[in-house]
Amino acid sequence: MEFTFLGLLLMVPVVYFIITVGQIQGGSFAVVGAADQAAKIFVAQPDESSGRAAAEQAAVMAIADYGHPAENARVEVTCDRSDCMAAGSAVTVTVHLSVPLPFVPFSDALHLSAGQLNATATQIVGRFR
Repeated sequence: MEFTFLGLLLMVPVVYFIITVGQIQGGSFAVVGAADQAAKIFVAQPDESSGRAAAEQAAVMAIADYGHPAENARVEVTCDRSDCMAAGSAVTVTVHLSVPLPFVPFSDALHLSAGQLNATATQIVGRFR
């Protein structure tokens, strides 16, 4: 009886920890992939406004592919020049993701998260598009 009780008492936190670490690891894969794809999509667009919209859509789609909700992600696009679409301009996309704690009710109201993840990717706008 003691073995079963203590085993259960010790295994529940260990299993919860493993699930949380898995969520964080999946989130880190998600932000890296999202930043990379968003930067590639941005430099392929004809103008800056459509580039920003397409980059954000690509990042949200990549985040969703890993099972994270889009409202937990935020995308920032910066350029090293005033004209982002000029040939040779470096475009940097940063994706931020808040990973919530798994199985926590009312996590939105309590603002509990397992971690804040960031990833950055840079692409150069090509001369010939």
